[in-house]
Amino acid sequence: MIRYLLVFGFLFLFIGLILGCMGAAQHEQNLSSTQEREMTVGTVQKQIRVGMSQADVAEALGSPNIVTRDSEGKETWVYDKIATEASYSKDSKGTGLILNLFGFYSKQSGAVSTTQKTLTVVIKFNDNKVVESFSYHASKF
Repeated sequence: MIRYLLVFGFLFLFIGLILGCMGAAQHEQNLSSTQEREMTVGTVQKQIRVGMSQADVAEALGSPNIVTRDSEGKETWVYDKIATEASYSKDSKGTGLILNLFGFYSKQSGAVSTTQKTLTVVIKFNDNKVVESFSYHASKF
């Protein structure tokens, strides 16, 4: 009887480990879409036009990071975005997850790569609160 309980217990633990682990694809589904998180040069080029209202700009790009006035008193919106992209690759060689839990040999190797991107968008509005001019600068390192 005790033997059956031990076997059942290990089986339950094994199933729990497999079902309880979320894969990368499942984690990615839990994140908001890339379009909701990312502003790109293409977005600015496609959606921002001279003559747009402030409401249209806010709808297209969201809230600015900085709102200020230039030397002539014209309102200026600044969007300053910084993104970090990290990639990780892992390779495991050995006897598998269950055997590794019991201390058997396993060999792992991996590599990490990180890239940073910046995008600064400056939009100047005229006295009628419509886009007079805009500029942007993007970098990746």
